[in-house]
Amino acid sequence: MNIKSNEIASLIKAQIKNYSHKIESNDVGTVVTVGDGIATVYGLDKAMMSELLEFPHGVYGMVMNLNEDNVGAILFGNDSLIEEGDIVKRTHRVVEVPVGDNLLGRVVNALGQPIDGLGEIKYSSTRPIERIAPGVMTRKSVDQPLETGIKAIDAMIPIGRGQRELIIGDRQTGKTAIAIDTIINQKGKNCYCVYVAIGQKNSTVVQLVEKLKENDAMSYTTVVSATASELAPLQYIAPYAGVTIAEEWMEQGKDVLIVYDDLSKHAVAYRTLSLLLKRSPGREAYPGDVFYLHSRLLERACRLSKDYGGGSITALPIIETQAGDISAYIPTNVISITDGQIFLQTELFNAGQRPAIDSGLSVSRVGSSAQYKCMKQSSKALKIELASYHELQAFAQFGSDLDDSTKRTLVHGDVLMEVLKQNQYSPMSFVRQTIEIFAAQHRYLDSLEISEIRAFLDKLWVALKNQHPEIIKELEETKSLSDELSSSLKEAIKNIKESLVK
Repeated sequence: MNIKSNEIASLIKAQIKNYSHKIESNDVGTVVTVGDGIATVYGLDKAMMSELLEFPHGVYGMVMNLNEDNVGAILFGNDSLIEEGDIVKRTHRVVEVPVGDNLLGRVVNALGQPIDGLGEIKYSSTRPIERIAPGVMTRKSVDQPLETGIKAIDAMIPIGRGQRELIIGDRQTGKTAIAIDTIINQKGKNCYCVYVAIGQKNSTVVQLVEKLKENDAMSYTTVVSATASELAPLQYIAPYAGVTIAEEWMEQGKDVLIVYDDLSKHAVAYRTLSLLLKRSPGREAYPGDVFYLHSRLLERACRLSKDYGGGSITALPIIETQAGDISAYIPTNVISITDGQIFLQTELFNAGQRPAIDSGLSVSRVGSSAQYKCMKQSSKALKIELASYHELQAFAQFGSDLDDSTKRTLVHGDVLMEVLKQNQYSPMSFVRQTIEIFAAQHRYLDSLEISEIRAFLDKLWVALKNQHPEIIKELEETKSLSDELSSSLKEAIKNIKESLVK
C-alpha cells in the first residue's frame, strides 16, 4: 500500500504538465494504490465526504478520508478489477439508496439493489444514507406501545413507538428470535418493518426470509442484507441504508420498526475499514469515532410530533456479548445510546427458559409510559416478585428446611417463570397476555403442577372466549382493568379452573 518513489515522480511531472488544467483535476483523479476494498486516489481536490466515486468497470466507491494530497475511498465492488493508474470520476452526489413502498416484500443489498430474484424495483425517489437526526423540537414523547407479542417483554420491559431498545446477549441465546417475533406481531397493526442483516451467513438470511413469508410478514417488511461474504464497506453502510428506507415512511406519518442484526459485526466492519485507511486505532483497536458510528445511526429513530407528520421509527439494535460481558467496549457504547436493554442470559436459555430474558438486568427507560393500562395493572409487581424468587432460589439450594413463606415464594416464582415461557413464532395479543399474567399474579396457578400450567392457560383462553366474550371485548376496547372488570375476571377464572381441574 506504500507509494513508490517512481510513482511520486510521475505524479509530480503530471502536476507540472497539467498545472494550467487545475479545474479539471478537481473532478477526475488517479488510483495510486488499491487493495482490500480500499483505494487511495490522487487529484480529487474538491471531493466531498461520503461522495460517490465512479471507478472503471462499473465499480463505485465512497470517500472516507480527505487527506492533504489524496482521497481514501472504500469500494462497493470487486477491487481486483481496479488497477493503479485508473481514472476515477466524481459524481457530485453523496451515496443514496432508493426509497418507497415498492421496497416492501423485497430483499435488497446495502445499495438498495434487489437480490431476491424478483426483478427490478421501480422507485420514484432516492435519499442520502447519511442524514442529521431530527432535532428535539420536531420530536414527540413516546406514548404509544409497540406490541412485541412476547409476554416477558410487554409486561416487564415494554417498548414504545419511537424508542430504541437494545437486545443484548451471547450468541445462540435467542436475540434474533425476539426481533423476528416482534416483526411477525406487527401484522395488521399499521407498522412497516425493516430488517438489516449485517455479517450473517447467506443461509441464515434465506431461512429468516422464508419464516417471514410463512407467517405472512414479508408484505410489510423490507430486508437489507450485507452478509459475511460481502465486502466490509457494504456491511458498514447497510444499517444506514436501512434507516434511510425507514425515514421515508416515518416522514409520511407511518410507524416503522427497524432491526439491526447485529451492530457488533457492524463495529468490526468499521474497524477493518478504519485500520486499512490508516486511521489511528484507540481502545481495543477500534477507532476513536466508533461511538459516533452508532450514535448517529440510532439517534435517527424517534417519534415525530404531529406538526411533522407524527410518524415514528422504533429501533431494536442487537449486540452480541462474549461470556455475558455487558461491560465490554461496544456493548457499553450502545447501552449508553439506547433507551433500555433486553438482556438474554445463557444459563436461562440452557435451562429451557425461552425467551431467556434476565428480568434483573433488563430495563425499559421509556416504554412504561406507553404501556397499556391493563398490562401495567396486571404486571406491576412482576419484576419485584421475580427478583425475590431469584434471590431466595440462590439461598434455598444450600438449606433443606424452608419455612412456609419461603416455600410459597419459590412455588409462585416457579409458576411465574413457567407463565413467561413462550414458543417462537407465536406472539400473543395484549388481551391474552394480560389475562395469563393476571391469573398468575392472583395465584390461581400456584396449586397446579408446573407441567400442567401451559395446557391450563390454553384451555382458560378458549373457555373465556366461549363463555365470557364480554370480558375480552371490554379489555380490547378500554385497555384497562376497572374494579368491576377485575372482579368479573377473577370470578370467571375461578369457575373455569373448578370445571377444568377436578
